[in-house]
Order: sequence, then structure tokens, then C-alpha cells
Amino acid sequence: MTTSKQSLVRAAARNNAEWCAAMSRAHGVASGFEAQTWAAVARTPPYYPDAVTLVPGADPDALAARVDTTTPGASVKDSFADLDLTGAGYRVLFDAWWIHRPAGPPSRTSDLGWDVAGDPDTLRAWALARDDGTVHLFRPELLDDPDTFVLAGHSADGRVVTGAVASRGEHVVGVSNVFARDGDPDLAWPVVLGAVHRLFPTLPVVGYEHGDDLTAAVRHGFEPVGPLRIWLHG
Repeated sequence: MTTSKQSLVRAAARNNAEWCAAMSRAHGVASGFEAQTWAAVARTPPYYPDAVTLVPGADPDALAARVDTTTPGASVKDSFADLDLTGAGYRVLFDAWWIHRPAGPPSRTSDLGWDVAGDPDTLRAWALARDDGTVHLFRPELLDDPDTFVLAGHSADGRVVTGAVASRGEHVVGVSNVFARDGDPDLAWPVVLGAVHRLFPTLPVVGYEHGDDLTAAVRHGFEPVGPLRIWLHG
């Protein structure tokens, strides 16, 4: 990995950890940053890691000691895919890639309108449009976070048909939870990237994807910049 790509991965990992911290706060779970890792003090919401490494070569024993494994489901986001956590009782859940796109408008335009969810009813409509059983994850407390922007793309009749979460960081904006109601990422990405460009015109965009979702992101101007790994305890 080149120095520039490693810097992008560090920025993406930090940004993602900040988003995980925001989601944890919305669920009443405290967390903290140390030099090598971010970690929550108790079990995080489903699909969100209990710890994220922030630098390559993090100490696996110190990391494992920060994660509560007394309840099932503990997970770690190994941001540089360079740890071996099997000795602490973890197994690999999946591998993925950090992605990066320079600041700028989307390569494809969209006729869909969009806005930022600003009240609990709009947030719920956005969560329901995802249609994946995760509506309970996106609590109104997220709306209080000044760096979290829930982006909703609308059809002509006002229905939410696509969206994402944008997480503003110091040097990058992270995009996660990208969806389209019909399952077509080529519908989602032009809306999401157009919204991100309007909101944060000077910030590069980062995130992570794998499989077909990674292929779709590359079609819309992203470059894979480094591997990551998700570990699951038990």
C-alpha cells in the first residue's frame, strides 16, 4: 500500500469509527478513542462493530481487552486487515475494501430530488424505505449529531426511493448505508454523490464496500484503496 493510500485508509477508518460512535450514542452506548483504536464500553447496535482499529499494527491483546465479550455478537473492524484475533476467540466474518472518490460532482446525474432528514417522521420514512428490517436502528437521537446527515432521494410523488448516511469528518466525508428501494445501486449513487457534493463540495468521499456493491461504487468513480476485515467473536 502506498503512503497516500495508507493515509486515505487512516482517514476512512477514523471517519467510520466516528460514525460508529454516533450510532452508539444514539442507542445510549458510550465509547472512546485511544491512539490505536475506538471501542464501545458495551454491546453496540446490530451490524455495528464494538471496536475499530485506527492505525496499522494495532496491538491485538490491547484491542481484545477493550471489547466486552460477555454477551454474544462482539465484532471488530480490522481497518488494515493486518490482525490475527483467532487467539482471542474471533473468526473472520467477511473482507471488504475501503473506497475513495475525489471531491467533485457525480459522473451521472439524477432527476430525483433529495433532502436531509430533519425530523423523526422523515427519518422513519427513510428507514422504512430501506426495507431490510433495520428500521429500529435509526433512532431520532441521530438527528442531534451535527456531523451526521441522513440523505433521502425522492420520487416525483414524494416517496423515499433511495438514500444513504453521510458522516462529515475533518478531512473526508464518509458515506454508508447506501440503498435504493428497487435494489439498483446505479439509481442510488448519482443522488447520493450529488447531495454530498452540494453539502461538502471540497471533501473527498470515503466508505467501504465488498462484492457487487464494490463493483457498483467503482462504476461511480470510487477507487479501492485498502483492505479491511470484520472479525466476529464466538
